[in-house]
Amino acid sequence: MASDTASRPQIFTLPVGMLEANCYLVWNALTLDLLLIDPGDEPARIVQAVTDRGLRPRAILLTHAHVDHIRAVPDLARRWSIPAWVAPADRPMYHSPLNALPPWVSAASNLPEPQDVPAELSGLAFRALPTPGHSPGGVCYYFPEAGIVFTGDTLFQSGIGRTDFPGGDSATLLAAIRQQLLTLPPATVIYPGHGAPSTIAEESANNPYL
Repeated sequence: MASDTASRPQIFTLPVGMLEANCYLVWNALTLDLLLIDPGDEPARIVQAVTDRGLRPRAILLTHAHVDHIRAVPDLARRWSIPAWVAPADRPMYHSPLNALPPWVSAASNLPEPQDVPAELSGLAFRALPTPGHSPGGVCYYFPEAGIVFTGDTLFQSGIGRTDFPGGDSATLLAAIRQQLLTLPPATVIYPGHGAPSTIAEESANNPYL
């Protein structure tokens, strides 16, 4: 029988780009099938990290469509012929110059058309939790069996996402956090779009914005 460690998703965090967005490699340790979450820049570094571990990319999941989370998508999706998914409400921005973060990062372009991704790939079962507010179609990816959630720019250690970008809204963001994230089991580990991990319990108790 496979050990619990072998059957749980393995995670590698690779901060990329000028804004050091966290690109996450999430894979099944038995099959080496890989989900890429928010490959925001530096595709060569991401390819090297995947190659070094002998992983088999299956899909790209995007928490939202700001450039610092999507710039490497065209290179990686075409290199491995894998689908990329972003929520419908963020697709206009995904295909628009509005995905830029001026004055720091210009817009991403030549992005592949988003495709549906199964909610379970090679034993990696997840749910996309709608968490608009930082962007209109922001989502968090919750892996209930593993007790982990990838929160993008919705919830950080001791912080929440900015809402002064196009489509942002503070009340919407706070409502989404309270309804979708703070209701998860307290021990759930948060992997944010920037910075260090935390837990739902820690943020519920100590996040000054909540």
